[in-house]
Amino acid sequence: MLKLDINHITRDFVGNLQAKQYKQIVGAILDLAVNPTPHDSAKLKGYDDLYRKDVGEFRIIYHFDSETLFIVLAGNRNDSDVYKKLKRQRG
Repeated sequence: MLKLDINHITRDFVGNLQAKQYKQIVGAILDLAVNPTPHDSAKLKGYDDLYRKDVGEFRIIYHFDSETLFIVLAGNRNDSDVYKKLKRQRG
């Protein structure tokens, strides 16, 4: 299992979700820590190191190395705001 590194933006977002959605997102993150490239994840276009995983109505954006899973962002998957935040973070 990989170590988890979740930034404060994502922690705040997930922490403000309703219980059912919180469990879905946290469960998916823990699954990614075991297998960071499940069949339903995909490389994020335009970024060499980022992946995305959809969980219900949410999207998790992440990258990983041999020891750590880095959760970059989580947000509504049908909302372009998650990509605007990503562009601001990545420059």
